[in-house]
Amino acid sequence: MGFIDQIKQANQMRKEAKRIQSEIDKIVYTHRNGGIAVTMKGDFSVSQIKIEEEALAEVRAGKTERFETMLKTVINAACANVRQQNQQIVQQMMKDAK
Repeated sequence: MGFIDQIKQANQMRKEAKRIQSEIDKIVYTHRNGGIAVTMKGDFSVSQIKIEEEALAEVRAGKTERFETMLKTVINAACANVRQQNQQIVQQMMKDAK
C-alpha cells in the first residue's frame, strides 16, 4: 500500500468516525424506576435527573441507602441501554461501510 493510499484510507476512516459520532450524538435515553428518572446522552453524559415524591419519601423515612441504591440502579440501566445503542450504531455503520 502506497503513501497516497494510506492517506486516502486514513481520511476514509476519519470520515466514518465522524459519521458514527454524529449518530451517537443523537442518542437520548431516559430510564425511570421507583420515582427516579435519568436521561443520558450517547456520550454517557447525564442531561437530566428527576426525583419524584415517591423516591424522596425513602429519604425522609431515613432510608437513604435504599434511595442511593435506586439511583445507582437507574443510572446503570441508562448506561447499559446507551452502551447497547452505541454498539448497534457502530456495528451497523461498519456493516454498511463494507
